[in-house]
Amino acid sequence: MTSPKQLEVQSEDRTPQKWCISLREDKFENFLSQGNPTVNKVFGDGSLFSPFLFRKFFDPSDAFPLWDLESDILLSHLRSSGQTTVDWSQTDKEYVLKAELPGVGKNSVQVYVENGKVVEISGLWRNQREPRAREWRSGHWWEHGFVRRLELPENADWRRIEASVNDDIYLEIRIPKCDISRGKEEAGTAHSE
Repeated sequence: MTSPKQLEVQSEDRTPQKWCISLREDKFENFLSQGNPTVNKVFGDGSLFSPFLFRKFFDPSDAFPLWDLESDILLSHLRSSGQTTVDWSQTDKEYVLKAELPGVGKNSVQVYVENGKVVEISGLWRNQREPRAREWRSGHWWEHGFVRRLELPENADWRRIEASVNDDIYLEIRIPKCDISRGKEEAGTAHSE
């Protein structure tokens, strides 16, 4: 195993029209049924980017309150079947998310923090050849990439989030905790920056 590669956690996203098209359950089931092994690895059971990660369909481009839920309860079915490639936890000092990234060569994963309230993990799973590929997030994004948006807990110190990737496969995001009163103050300044 090589040493982890630090990722830049960006707070300014230059893609304002992203995630315009919601992924509906019927569209997703049709897309998954095409039998592409890469698609199944990216969006299949246990993947952080699967719309069925939480046992019911949930569009990964919508923010999900992950840390409000107990991972042991939410992932118990996947853990018992050995299918999960994601885990999250918290200590007194931080929240931690660990996930296996879809492996299709060098990973292009990006981590953004939106208004100090949402952490977004996205990247391409398919090589792009078309000139408009740069705008993959504004169309049928699941045909080209993956995303998972997670609501940050109220006491998350979003300015100090750290993200790293090990062996181009294993993502780890660490979100330090701060005092709730300090977190609210900083969240208020996030909108004015």
